[in-house]
Amino acid sequence: MPDAPRAPAPPRSAVDKALDLVEAVSRAPHPVRLTDLAAEVDLHRATAYRILLDLVRRGWVLRAGDRYLPGAAVLRMSASAAGNSLTALARPVLERLSAATSMMVNLQVLEEGGARVIDVVRPERLAMISHLRGDLLPVRRFAGPLALVAALEPDARARWLAGLGDEAADVERELAEVERTGVAVERGRNDKLVASVSRAVVPDPGAPVCALTVVGPDAEFDGPELASVERELRAAADELGAALTAGTAPTAGTALAAGTPPTAGTTLTAGRTEAGR
Repeated sequence: MPDAPRAPAPPRSAVDKALDLVEAVSRAPHPVRLTDLAAEVDLHRATAYRILLDLVRRGWVLRAGDRYLPGAAVLRMSASAAGNSLTALARPVLERLSAATSMMVNLQVLEEGGARVIDVVRPERLAMISHLRGDLLPVRRFAGPLALVAALEPDARARWLAGLGDEAADVERELAEVERTGVAVERGRNDKLVASVSRAVVPDPGAPVCALTVVGPDAEFDGPELASVERELRAAADELGAALTAGTAPTAGTALAAGTPPTAGTTLTAGRTEAGR
């Protein structure tokens, strides 16, 4: 007897399409472009783009230029995305920056309510400083959230300020200074003995992917020492930004010279150097 005809597959729901995209991003061996994602999950490019906007907003996907990779929400749920996660791409950069400055370095991503610390490299000498891994940091008290919000488009930044009440005017002035200098410096507001300097990684203007933050004793952030930390931080942020947009993970090896941006499309390296002080 001939085989009975198969019933047509039910149409995919909006949830199906969103999960298809999250799964495709998670299993990709490197940050993937919109066109490739849409083709893999059999969606029109415009449809995939609209769904990805919501996934990025909710933290399930991160956008870096024209590429996508797993977001913080995915990382908290499944270790299977670790090989293609922001933390995996950034880890060599964090290690190089920590070694170059002898400071603690963390990686933060912007979420509703603040910036979440998703990875940390802390030298043994700074074990007394809390690493804050997994914590959500408010914009009014920490350098990382300030750097990320300052890198947003004006409309998006205004939405953050709207929720700060009486503190909005002070934070707005701080954001303007961060936008002018390119770094956020926080000294003594959360802990009088601890200082931090942060820079957002912004492959596309107005769309920060993450922030690198250097943390250490406040007494070690004066004058030439602060300038040295800022130079190393800028170089590291440039390195990570180029790695994200090129889809190529930095590897342990030779570090970039401070202040020298890497070339997009080139395999990037990051390794340990002697402390710069």
